[in-house]
Amino acid sequence: MFKAKILFIGPNESGKTVLANFLSDTTENVGGEYRPTQGVRILEFESQPEGSGDNKTCEVELWDCSGDFKFESCWPALMKDSSGVVIIFNPDVPSHLKEIETWYSMFISSQGLQDNQCLLMAHHKPGSEVEDGRLPLASHLSRLPLIHSNLEEEPEDVRQAFCRYLGNVVNTMSESREREEMSIIT
Repeated sequence: MFKAKILFIGPNESGKTVLANFLSDTTENVGGEYRPTQGVRILEFESQPEGSGDNKTCEVELWDCSGDFKFESCWPALMKDSSGVVIIFNPDVPSHLKEIETWYSMFISSQGLQDNQCLLMAHHKPGSEVEDGRLPLASHLSRLPLIHSNLEEEPEDVRQAFCRYLGNVVNTMSESREREEMSIIT
């Protein structure tokens, strides 16, 4: 069974913890008072990645990382051995569109992750005014898969999109493992 370490990163108050709790079935409560994550929370659960070939269950370690830059010195340790990165942002907050470029360069380009190991998630909070349309993303970010999440209106769409993303990550892990095994044999 594959074990995937997925980092949830992004600006403060973008909805990382709410999405992490929802996807790991930690809580059904979508609302509540905002409490910033201190450092990181690690949630472990099993999931059925979509399109991962043999359709097996995958163990997921979901690392819900604080968006506060005071924890920046810890980020290299968080990135170690990560299988994928999800950048979560609030499309209602204009500064988030600029800030996700910083997150991309610190967590994705520095690790050399492939595009299919990454996901942009525009998280629409209750009462959001922004439509699910195109967002003005930088060119390197527009290459990444983007999903819009709305837990009030389409919670299962969010779960299915995450399972498809997880399938991409597991396929990449499987291909990497096969290449490594072949290099040992030859």
